[in-house]
Amino acid sequence: MNHFHDIYPFTAIVGQEKMKKALVLNAINPRIGGVLIKGEKGTAKSTAARALALLLPDRDVVEGCLFGCDPADARGLCPDCRKRVPDLPAGKARMRVVELPISATEDKVVGSLDIGHALKNGEVKFEPGILAQAHRNILYVDEVNLLNDHIVDVLLDAAAMGMNFVEREGVSYAHPSAFILIGTMNPEEGELRPQLLDRFGLCVEIGGIRDADTRVEVIRRRQKYDDAPEAFVRSFEKQEEELRERIVRARELLPSVGVSDGMLKMIAQVCIDMEVDGHRADITMMKTAATIAAYHGRTAVNEEDVREAAELVLSHRMRRKPFSDQQLDRQKMDESIRRSHNREQQPGNEHQHPQTPAENTAPDSSATTQFAEGRPFALDRQVLAVPRRTDPVRRDGRGRRSVTESRDGKYVRSRIPETVGPDIALDATIRAAAPRQKGRKGTLAVKIEASEIREKVRERKTGNTVLFVVDASGSMGAEQRMTEVKGAILSLLIDAYQKRDRVGLVVFRGKGAELLLPPTSSVERARRYLQQLPVGGKTPLAHGLARAYDVLMHERMTQRHTIPRLVLISDGRANVGMGSGSPTGDARDMAAHIREAGIPSFVIDSEQGFVTFGLAHSLAGDLGAQYFRLDDLRADRIAGIVKGIGM
Repeated sequence: MNHFHDIYPFTAIVGQEKMKKALVLNAINPRIGGVLIKGEKGTAKSTAARALALLLPDRDVVEGCLFGCDPADARGLCPDCRKRVPDLPAGKARMRVVELPISATEDKVVGSLDIGHALKNGEVKFEPGILAQAHRNILYVDEVNLLNDHIVDVLLDAAAMGMNFVEREGVSYAHPSAFILIGTMNPEEGELRPQLLDRFGLCVEIGGIRDADTRVEVIRRRQKYDDAPEAFVRSFEKQEEELRERIVRARELLPSVGVSDGMLKMIAQVCIDMEVDGHRADITMMKTAATIAAYHGRTAVNEEDVREAAELVLSHRMRRKPFSDQQLDRQKMDESIRRSHNREQQPGNEHQHPQTPAENTAPDSSATTQFAEGRPFALDRQVLAVPRRTDPVRRDGRGRRSVTESRDGKYVRSRIPETVGPDIALDATIRAAAPRQKGRKGTLAVKIEASEIREKVRERKTGNTVLFVVDASGSMGAEQRMTEVKGAILSLLIDAYQKRDRVGLVVFRGKGAELLLPPTSSVERARRYLQQLPVGGKTPLAHGLARAYDVLMHERMTQRHTIPRLVLISDGRANVGMGSGSPTGDARDMAAHIREAGIPSFVIDSEQGFVTFGLAHSLAGDLGAQYFRLDDLRADRIAGIVKGIGM
């Protein structure tokens, strides 16, 4: 059985029209820059990506070329094909989906040197990576938000330039790498950095279908496909061929599509009014609008093309601050389009910027059990610094990069190894051996002694896992204390968002502690849980610390490149113990246990009023933690303290 022909047909996918349209537009014009599909699991993201390859027509290739070069495109040939011009035997090849695994290293993605060939023959041979396989194909990246940021940067650079530039072992190599980039992600598992989001041409957000009849049709089609895949695929051959021919016609028509000055001004005006940073959105909107016109068989872009393009291009570029809603305001966009119509008639009428909606609006809450968020404030990050680590994952300097002993980091320099391992720095090794080659005999092009071997020093970005352990007992409701606490946590969440840290939330009240949010990269989820946090009951402080210990020890074992941190927010007044002992004693014992485990901790004392007991301060000593009061986290307050002591 040919499994390729049993791929679920693109035209058989029920619903998700916006996603399918974005994929087709990229198939017509790969220069749009790919598409990011955001949505929950089980919404046909992967199915659509794989089905797109079957839908597209076969392509002309140079036979025997590793990169599948187009024989008719002289400018896009790889170095090997350029040497063979004009003797370029042509053949046909089907589009395919090249998948990038989450665990892929940089060498696997961009390519590497064949070390064995270099040592035996004394010449450099490039070993192509995933970007070479993806040339003129579809590159599919599932869970792109879980990839290392550096790998995502490399992918998006290649997608934008159509070339892959490789610097390895002192040797430069470049080859064509033009592909249709499809990335998928579940926002619940964490967001991409805004700088990376902006590099995706289009973005669509999809969800499960809520109409019962439509869901029934999904079930029926899937059942037919599972029972008889070949017959099911044949039943959609006509629709597939019609869409395939439409894509081909649109590709041929695209160079003839014109975008008038009026439409260009409309595009620019929409981007200005929607407060989009930079100019990439304008350029991508123009390309997308032209592609939409070609898809509909027209040679001129109209207002509807611009409107449809804006919905695909701007939705993921709207974020300006952490936690702001990432949605396109269609009413605002329509007003902008109308304004662009009137500009020619009323050139003196300056556009007015609409009033920015308020950020961090407090949620609806119960007057007796929930408190609104306090206002976030600027954090003094210096007070939250952790002393230099001495374990294998180290922070060097003030940056977020750390030297790593694993092979998944970026090669930055070489060193003499204590013991020879598999990660040899070939360029440095050859340089060390080169001056001594005249006196050595043998069949190898380069003869290397053990003392000349050098290993690679790699760096990779590290982050923190910040676990907030929050006292939600009844004492936190006094004097609106929880409102202040939520404001402090929100400020810390904003800081975590900017640093791309993982965050979790443990809450203790009543008779025990609960892990409301396991560690995740989605700080927005943490904020939603924070908004709904109720207050009341006794203070089982020891239970909260015990739960935090279990979570962070598990995190330490499973996330090797993160630094676990505990942030306890409480007044320290424990009144529920772990057993028959003293509640305060149990809490202090658990705190000492956390200290012995070497978990960096911070205690934020929520106690207020003229009469204080200092229990949180004592607990900070047991934890070996840095101690702060709520006001200490404010950058302006810290500046005043530093001035007051003459520093």
